Amino acid sequence: MQGQFLFIGSYIVICIIVIIVALHIIRKSVANKYRKRVHELEVAKNVVASTPVSLELSKVEPIIKNDKMEEKYNEWQDRFNKLRDNDLALIDDMLIDLDIYIDKKDYKSCVYRLAKTEFEIYRVREAADSLLDEIKEITLSEEKYRAIVIKLKAKYRELNKDFQNHRQMYDDMQEAVSLQLENIERRFLDFEKVMEKNQYSEVVHIVKALDNMIEHMGIVIKEVPDLLLMAKQVIPNRMKEVKELNDDMVNHGFPLDYLNVDYNLEESQKNIDHILDKVKVLNLEDCMFELKTMLDYYDSLFVDFEKERLSRKAYEEMEKDFAKKLEKTNKVVDEVYKQLDDIKNMYDLNDQDVETIHEVNKVLVVINDDYKKMLAKVEAKSSPYSMLQQEVEELIVRLKDMEDNLDTALKSLGNMYDDEIRAREQLEEIESFLKQSKDKMRSYKLPIITNNYFVQLSEANEAIAEVVKELERKPIVIKTLNTRVDTARDLVLKLYNTTNEMIKTAQLAEMAIVFGNRYRVNYDEVDSGLNDAESMFFKGEYKKALDISIKAVSLVDENIYRKLLAVYDK
Repeated sequence: MQGQFLFIGSYIVICIIVIIVALHIIRKSVANKYRKRVHELEVAKNVVASTPVSLELSKVEPIIKNDKMEEKYNEWQDRFNKLRDNDLALIDDMLIDLDIYIDKKDYKSCVYRLAKTEFEIYRVREAADSLLDEIKEITLSEEKYRAIVIKLKAKYRELNKDFQNHRQMYDDMQEAVSLQLENIERRFLDFEKVMEKNQYSEVVHIVKALDNMIEHMGIVIKEVPDLLLMAKQVIPNRMKEVKELNDDMVNHGFPLDYLNVDYNLEESQKNIDHILDKVKVLNLEDCMFELKTMLDYYDSLFVDFEKERLSRKAYEEMEKDFAKKLEKTNKVVDEVYKQLDDIKNMYDLNDQDVETIHEVNKVLVVINDDYKKMLAKVEAKSSPYSMLQQEVEELIVRLKDMEDNLDTALKSLGNMYDDEIRAREQLEEIESFLKQSKDKMRSYKLPIITNNYFVQLSEANEAIAEVVKELERKPIVIKTLNTRVDTARDLVLKLYNTTNEMIKTAQLAEMAIVFGNRYRVNYDEVDSGLNDAESMFFKGEYKKALDISIKAVSLVDENIYRKLLAVYDK
């Protein structure tokens, strides 16, 4: 038991020691973390303290040559002293306080003080950097601005050289350009004077002015010759060409009032004068754009002139063809109208056919009116040929559509006439077939003609009579006529086929009986069969007679039917 208590006591002691050591390590780790952060802030403070403001201020002292510069220098010195003596000293105190809080393990207060110290260092660093930039703006001004001015002088020399080499291209603008170049030279002299007095606040304005003036002169040197060339030669010459061409086309009958050429020429001249006035004072804003716009306008006029020429040629050709087609169509419609009553009496026209003809005539009347109006415009020269071309094209399309409708109506009338002629021709053919059937039946004297022949003959005669009746009817109903003709043709062909079949069967039966007579004496069965066949033949049952006779003769000659057909086909 004592051993167990000893073991348990040892275990508890070891656990307590481990916990104490762990707590010590944790506390030390936390303290080290805050001390590391304080060290980082101290380094940042030292970086701010090492800002070379004092060095830059020492560079300013030799260049103080006026009260304004001295006042600026004193201001910067005061700001630097405040940063060094007040702000940085305050940061040092705040860092010392942080060490005390860490030693006291007052980490809650430490976190707040760390943030405040970090913010203060950031504020002082920004103030120091701003002060350093302001001082460098002066200490580096001479070097910076002289480098800029050297580049500007190089640009100026190039511009001046370009101007002098092409001076004649500037015409009466030479003096204005020269004066502006002299102004730039005076600005360069002003720069040197200000630099000598270290008036760096004025240097900025002079350099900026030089940059703007040289940039403007670059545009002037580049664009003025082109502006003068366009305003004094190119566009005036183009205006002259347009004027001459416009007058010539008007004299040749082209209506060009819609282009307002004379008014636009006058306005263009005013605009050119205004642009030249602006160029004289070197105000080139929008000048080139306006001149190019005018040039594009006059180029487009030449396109319009050419379009009018082509349109006139196209119009004259299309109008000539249209006039011929319209005259022809008018004659056709007039003829149809003159014969319409006769056609109505001759054929049973439906309302749609008649209405189509009336609609065609209405459309034709409108087309004729529009055509006359178009010719009146040509006579009055009130519309350009480009518009007249469109109008005649539309009239051509409308006339074509109307002709299609007219063709449909005429085709319907033509079909009725064709159907009538075809019906008369078919009637002749049908009557010819009927006559052939009668003649054939009369030429072959059968002992008996079956009743179905006379029934079909009667039906055929009645159908033909109906066709004749329809042809004599006024007006003719074409649909009914066609039906009658089809019926008559079918019935006559049926009679024709019946006649041929009856005669052929009778002939074959008779030939079979005659052929079998040679076997009567020797074969009683053949004789008996032929007697029966003769009986059927004279009764008018030719099919049975043929079948019986062939069956009887086949007892002696199996090829009897084939032989009969061979003889019949000859």
